[in-house]
Amino acid sequence: MILHMCGRAEWPPTDVYRPESLHVEGFVHCSDFGTVHLPANMLFTGRTDLVLLVIDPALLDVPVRWERPAVGPPEQPLFPHVYGPIPRSAVIAVHDFPPGPDGVFALPDSLARLG
Repeated sequence: MILHMCGRAEWPPTDVYRPESLHVEGFVHCSDFGTVHLPANMLFTGRTDLVLLVIDPALLDVPVRWERPAVGPPEQPLFPHVYGPIPRSAVIAVHDFPPGPDGVFALPDSLARLG
């Protein structure tokens, strides 16, 4: 399973999910259970409206490539990038993703048991 975070207002789409990054960069940014907190804490500080989409890559009909981020040190972990729209049927669960009381994001307990 891979994870994608987005604002609660962006989900659910009518049929397929096409975030802005798909149009701008050509892929949908995703994470795995061990790395989702990294982009959340770097890019979404102060947001309280996030959800995590749990995506089953076997239900996608587009490529998923594990790649390093374009910016930052070369030793960064690989992240899954989905090279096409995500059908609503490939999202097997949606979890609220609020920051902790200290404002820091961490994998929700409900997902920690799965990862």
